[in-house]
Amino acid sequence: MKELTINAVIENIEQVTSFVDEQLEALDCPMKAQMQIDIAIDELFSNIAYYAYHPGVGPATVRVEVTREPLAVVITFIDHGVQYDPLDKKDPDIALSAEEREIGGLGIYMVKKSMDDISYEYKNGQNILRIKKKIGE
Repeated sequence: MKELTINAVIENIEQVTSFVDEQLEALDCPMKAQMQIDIAIDELFSNIAYYAYHPGVGPATVRVEVTREPLAVVITFIDHGVQYDPLDKKDPDIALSAEEREIGGLGIYMVKKSMDDISYEYKNGQNILRIKKKIGE
C-alpha cells in the first residue's frame, strides 16, 4: 500500500495522477484501464478540491492498494471535509439532451460506469471513497 497526503486543490490533480500512474505502471496496467482510472482521479479529486473544504483548503489522502485474484487496484480518497456521499445522488438521465439534463452528476456517473466497484463511507469525521478497477484478466 502506498499513500500520498496533499492539499486538496485543483493544481495538485497532476501530482495525484502521477503518483497513482507510477503504481499502475509497476503492475503493467493496460493503457485503457489506466486512462479510465486517470479520468476517475480527475473527477473525484476535483470534487474534493472544490467542495470538501470550501471556501478553505484542507488535506486529502490518496491510497493505492493492489489486490490479487483477480489483479486489481483499489484507490481510496480520504478527506476531513464536509460529509458528502456522491453515490447518493440519482444518476443523470443520459437519454436527455445536455440542455434538458440537470447540471451535475455526469462525472460521478462516468466513474461508476468505468470502475468495477465504488463505495463511500463517512467514518471518524472522514469522507472515504474507494474505487476498484480490475487490471488483469
